[in-house]
Amino acid sequence: MCKKVFLPSNSIEENRFETISEFKWCVDNGGEVEFEYNNAIYSITHPEGKVHISKVFQQETEMICDTAEEVLEYIIEGKKLREIIKDVTVWDRTL
Repeated sequence: MCKKVFLPSNSIEENRFETISEFKWCVDNGGEVEFEYNNAIYSITHPEGKVHISKVFQQETEMICDTAEEVLEYIIEGKKLREIIKDVTVWDRTL
């Protein structure tokens, strides 16, 4: 008989990035992130060895990067991600 095991997910507070270095470590080590800023959801993924960031379901907003440092240059509502990353609501992150 197989038992299902449910692991609790992190709280929003546990998911948030406290520093830019923490964000860079997460993304540069393959972490995938889903976050919200001003009621819009964004996704960071790693298909084919690159880092992709975009507004969810809006491929025209996608930027493909090599490093987290490049991802931090992504513009959201006139601001670089580096300026707001500590203020976004991180719904999910893998690292």
